[in-house]
Amino acid sequence: MLDANRSGTATAAPPAAATELLAPLPPPRAGVSARCTRVLLSPYTRLSLLLALLAAAAVCVLLLEPQRVLTHGWPAQLGGAAAAVVFAVAYGLCTVAFVPRPLLNLAAGALFGSQLGLATALAGTVLGAGVAFGLGRVLGQDALRPLLRGRWLRAADGQLSRHGFRSMLAVRLFPGVPFCAANYCAAVSRMGWLPFLLATGLGSIPNTAAYAVAGARASTPTSPAFLIAMACIAVPALAGTVVAWRKRHRLRGR
Repeated sequence: MLDANRSGTATAAPPAAATELLAPLPPPRAGVSARCTRVLLSPYTRLSLLLALLAAAAVCVLLLEPQRVLTHGWPAQLGGAAAAVVFAVAYGLCTVAFVPRPLLNLAAGALFGSQLGLATALAGTVLGAGVAFGLGRVLGQDALRPLLRGRWLRAADGQLSRHGFRSMLAVRLFPGVPFCAANYCAAVSRMGWLPFLLATGLGSIPNTAAYAVAGARASTPTSPAFLIAMACIAVPALAGTVVAWRKRHRLRGR
């Protein structure tokens, strides 16, 4: 088809096919695999996975009963440094599965003595805290942070996010906050990995040493070392209770 311009010269109109080729193509529709990937990687799906893992770990603890180490002893085929490494790994996994740390610290002292028991328990403490922190940060942070609306929750999150090292150090030094709860609260906050692990390792030394000594001297409960260890356990617990009682008024006022 010919069109006439102002000078009277006829020009040919561009073919319809060429015009269609220059038009923008509609965006492709998301496939089933892409939608499934978004669902699987969504924050609430990851949170559900975290809850399932923790529930499975708790069931394993109930079935395997790791506390039997205190009554039945360590397997005879494991000894020396290998036994200490295996116990440290088992210690860390047990803390993730909600086994109380005092029980594990007593077992470390009873099995390996005061010094090696302390080193083994501290290694397991840092390992377990790191595993719990990583699980909470990867699987739970995105879903739980929007839920921090309560006054106490916002205050705790702000304290951990702004003053992570000293806050976690205080939590570890003064017992009262459960070990697992502190790990996952820190994971949901904006605290960094290094301050969390350093504060956990340093702050856990006094309490862990007291339990390790108590476990090593449990056969002589009237010995001075055992009595001093029990005092070192009771005094920080009492001090932590007093501090928490005083801090609650400040948290309510925020």
